[in-house]
Amino acid sequence: MLLARHMDVAAHELRQAGQGHYTICSSGHEGNVVLGRLTAAGDPALLHYRSAALQIERARSKPHLDAALDIALSLVASSEDPISGGRHKVFGHAELGILPQTSTIASHLPRAVGLALAIERRARMGLPPLYARDAIVLTSFGDASINHSTWLGALNTASWILHQKLTLPLLCVCEDNGLGISVRTPEGWTDARLNALPHIRYFACDGWDLARTYATARAAVEYCRSSRRAAMLHLRCVRLLGHAGTDVDTSYRSPAEIGAAEARDPVLCAALDLLSAGALEQSEILDLDAAARTRAEGAAAFACTRPKLQAAHEIVAPIARRAPAAEIQAEATRELALDPERASTLGHAINRVLAEALDRYPEALIFGEDVAKKGGVYGITKGLLTHAGPKRVFNTLLDEQSILGFALGAASAGLLPIAEIQYLAYLHNAEDQLRGEAATLSFFSSGAYDNPLLVRIAGLAYQKGFGGHFHNDNSLAVLRDIPGLVVFVPARADDAFELYRTALALCRRERRVVVAVEPIALYHTRDLYQPSDGGWLASPSGACAEFGRARVYHPEARDLLIVTYGNGLFMSLRAARELGTSAGIGVRVLDLRWLAPLPLDDVLEHAREVGRVLVVDECRRSGNVSEALGTALFENLPETRFARVTSADSFVPLGSAANLVLVSEADIVRAALDLTRARVT
Repeated sequence: MLLARHMDVAAHELRQAGQGHYTICSSGHEGNVVLGRLTAAGDPALLHYRSAALQIERARSKPHLDAALDIALSLVASSEDPISGGRHKVFGHAELGILPQTSTIASHLPRAVGLALAIERRARMGLPPLYARDAIVLTSFGDASINHSTWLGALNTASWILHQKLTLPLLCVCEDNGLGISVRTPEGWTDARLNALPHIRYFACDGWDLARTYATARAAVEYCRSSRRAAMLHLRCVRLLGHAGTDVDTSYRSPAEIGAAEARDPVLCAALDLLSAGALEQSEILDLDAAARTRAEGAAAFACTRPKLQAAHEIVAPIARRAPAAEIQAEATRELALDPERASTLGHAINRVLAEALDRYPEALIFGEDVAKKGGVYGITKGLLTHAGPKRVFNTLLDEQSILGFALGAASAGLLPIAEIQYLAYLHNAEDQLRGEAATLSFFSSGAYDNPLLVRIAGLAYQKGFGGHFHNDNSLAVLRDIPGLVVFVPARADDAFELYRTALALCRRERRVVVAVEPIALYHTRDLYQPSDGGWLASPSGACAEFGRARVYHPEARDLLIVTYGNGLFMSLRAARELGTSAGIGVRVLDLRWLAPLPLDDVLEHAREVGRVLVVDECRRSGNVSEALGTALFENLPETRFARVTSADSFVPLGSAANLVLVSEADIVRAALDLTRARVT
């Protein structure tokens, strides 16, 4: 506790000297030290940002670790920081089982719930344990966070799981200092809120009473460990400093209030209790304090001499990991038993490749709303429950945040989650679970932790007016904007087989977070040019798609290059046939397939050969793929003639009005004719 306090002092002094960058301190919260003693590295922990004492106490079980130096290196953003490598000040350490968190609004709670559930599910699947056999998941947060929708959703999910008599070894710790920066928590609200969670056992104690805190926390830990059910530990704390270094709390806290907090200083109270019990003499306590101060000052001084990150490639390395292409291909086609089926639709192909994944990867799970017996809204997962059983294919509650949270937790438990989000528009309720949690874990842990997972999202438009904007979302910008995230769009059955195999190989070999956006309108499409031609059907192959490479149609054509994806591929191939028949224009069509990262090398290669490029982007004009492609052509091939057709910057309305804002085949033909009028004859 003393060392944690002196590390807080060091943080402020480093910042004042221009050497440090982070001063959200743990002073007043040191009572969480008991959790560092009562849990161990075999109990994964996702912690609040006031957890210095907890981490230091856990580190005492590892004599070769220097917890003070580790924190100091993090404070000065040194590249030798053992968890983030200088990318952020976080509590975390792989040897201590502490997953780094940057959350201030409990966005780590869905993962914590998912991890607790996944630990139990992993055991039922007969897989060897990744953590201790009696492990519990420890997670902590501040009292202000209990009002956030993320916290409410996560704890509701925990109660929903427990209500079904499933196990969930999760210890939630609310470190309640009564303040959310300057906003006071209403008197009694935290007690009432935490004590009202169905099926979650409530424990409470004053964090400044160390002996009582230890006894209460031990009871909570033992309850979770033995019953395999969730508990809430309400740890009342005080905040002894401002919220952070820039926060002057005297502007909203009276001297009397600050004095009352200082009287409940857990470090002071612990010292007085030790004196009262005769466990230590005053001189011994002062010696301990001096030793802690010397250790903290020495760690801070040494940390200032250590190297910092020097190059952009060092910073992005954890989210830009690349395995050799041959390794990805070998993984994607490993133990592949071809299903000798006839040509199939996109939807059927996705179903079969998911069944293939369940057979090849015993750690794979498929879950989401309606995915089990019903097979999802469009029947894509129909039959997989029978194929693999309820331990591996199951329904979740209707909450996209919790679906992604379980995916994150399952990945942290060493499983291979394949999660379904029912519609692209529904993702926006939970997209921070991808951006703020999934994509950042490897970044803030220098790759020591990761969460490889595959998210399937039914999306895009062209459903003949059905559903309106909540069932037709044509913006991919939010996904393409997340660093390190891989996004692909399968348009045909053969693409589905090849792309999904590669996607799962990326999860396993590069530890990637991958998102598949599946065009709903193409799920059950069979014909391409005319009724009953079967032109959109395709047969499965034993191949896999090369990561980051496009697919070309009509490579011999040299009058015009159309670059597109998804529904745009279907329309572009039809438009290409019309242009060839009616105007004698030879059209080469490039299906991007991978939308993040874009296959720019392929685009530039074909653009250089053809000289005229039409981008058909079924998504909105602003913020989507066409802008990125236009920029790449301008920067690399400014002499190329370029045009684009896109959907309007609008939500998709209901009924036939949808056709007024979406790209049409007629739009593609007109733009192609305009672009090729200047061609050399």
